[in-house]
Amino acid sequence: MSEIKNKLLKPSKATKQDRFGRRISVLCIGLIVILVASIIFFIATKGMATFISNHVNPIKFLTGTDWSPSQKMTGALPMIVTSFGVTLLAALIATPFAIAIAIYMTEIANKKGSKFLQPIIELLVGIPSVVYGFVGLTVVVPAVRTLFGGTGFGILAGSIVLFVMVLPTITTLTIDSLNAVPSHYRKASLALGATRWQTIYKVILRAALPGIMTAIVFGMARAFGEALAVQMVIGNSALMPTSLVSPTSTLTSQLTTEVGNTIMGTLPNNALWSLALILLLMSLFFNLVVKYIAKRGQLK
Repeated sequence: MSEIKNKLLKPSKATKQDRFGRRISVLCIGLIVILVASIIFFIATKGMATFISNHVNPIKFLTGTDWSPSQKMTGALPMIVTSFGVTLLAALIATPFAIAIAIYMTEIANKKGSKFLQPIIELLVGIPSVVYGFVGLTVVVPAVRTLFGGTGFGILAGSIVLFVMVLPTITTLTIDSLNAVPSHYRKASLALGATRWQTIYKVILRAALPGIMTAIVFGMARAFGEALAVQMVIGNSALMPTSLVSPTSTLTSQLTTEVGNTIMGTLPNNALWSLALILLLMSLFFNLVVKYIAKRGQLK
């Protein structure tokens, strides 16, 4: 009896595999948490060194307009304003196109039309940033210079390049949101006498609004953190933008331009780490906005 009891109490092979799998999952999650916490801690300590070690006023850092850390001028406002300007303008341009493409692929096009557009969207995702930047430098910048004057470099050129880069992200997530709308919503609307466009505008888009807003925020996060492509068309001048076609600089382009020319521990290097800290905080902000929108969508 004791041998039978021991065999019954002994974990089976499937149970052992399940326990092993759980341990591996917990280990991987723990490593990811440690990695993320380490990155946040490293950037935070480096970024705060500007205000602690170099005694820079945080308010002057965020509101100053003169950027020359070698001369103890660390006004980051021009880069902050430009980053938000490029991001918002790119999102404003890309959102109508993304929603139109998503509506066509989910509500209007047949299977052949969807199969034709899907590879194009996937191709835009796979193109490297440097290619976008090179096309922007050789095509967009001369076109902006011809049509609007100036050097062609600036927020407008950067927004056009970012528009093409964030379009696939917003489009793909919008398609997923529209496909997630229950089919009986469409059937009920059509049964009540609504036309196809009334159903799309007043029923489907409203039901998918939280998902569409999430797609837009993800696209803005993608645009805000883009470096190489924007650096090639923005002008890389740490000046407060006076127009959409005046050369200026974003947080990311300033980082990539100057990071190789500074020495660790000096004010110019610490100031760049402070710019990186601002980027990190903005990424966390975008994630919180996405979670808030998702939560509101679930409540509805």
